[in-house]
Amino acid sequence: MKRIFLAVFALSIFLAAASMSSPAMLLAAHTSSGGKGHVQSSNSSLSLVLLNSTDGLPHWGQQVTFTVSTTATAYPYVNLKCYQSGNLVAEGWAGFFQGALGDRTFGLYSPQWTGGAADCTAYLDMDSNGKWQQLASTSFHVDP
Repeated sequence: MKRIFLAVFALSIFLAAASMSSPAMLLAAHTSSGGKGHVQSSNSSLSLVLLNSTDGLPHWGQQVTFTVSTTATAYPYVNLKCYQSGNLVAEGWAGFFQGALGDRTFGLYSPQWTGGAADCTAYLDMDSNGKWQQLASTSFHVDP
């Protein structure tokens, strides 16, 4: 229990520092996750929510969040990764639980992603004895 608290505390400090900058910087932050575990069989789901789309599709420069549901942990996190031509151009983390720092919003842009289409995958993760374990994932295409 103490390890989980320390992991949540450390990630919360990182998110607090990152949230003082723009959402783009939070999304662009490259973190080392220590490797992804296998997708755990649990009652977990993750779905994309478009915040400012005018046509029901995600576009570069817009913002998104996610609807999260899980019975596996009280402290779920979402890790979003976006790629252009196989190159990671944006990554961000957000805690999706009461008391997590930040606003759970991801910008579809970064200093490395200055325009154009990309393919993104969001992972619903939890800390499991100091390692990230995937609970669910969802992928989507971002139009220019």
